[in-house]
Amino acid sequence: MEIEIGHYLVVGAILFTIGVFGIFLNRKNVIIILMSIELILLAVNINFVGFSASLNDIAGQVFALLILTVAAAEAAIGLAILVVFFRNRNSISVDDVNVMKG
Repeated sequence: MEIEIGHYLVVGAILFTIGVFGIFLNRKNVIIILMSIELILLAVNINFVGFSASLNDIAGQVFALLILTVAAAEAAIGLAILVVFFRNRNSISVDDVNVMKG
């Protein structure tokens, strides 16, 4: 059985849907929001790799590696900001982030 483009698209759509639901259904926890953003980026990468494999072009795979690099940097910076915020407020609730305005 050969893996076709439809299989890549189905897995990407499922991951993208889980990521979007994770953002919209849980607006209280910042860590879950960051994990949902990572799932969305992973779904996009799976689509890039799927189209790259079906078109026999390596550009999609290279672009997916670049996105993974940016996503890793985003996760590291986001977690560092959360650690500093938790040390100052003793909470990582999204409702407490609004206090930082001004």
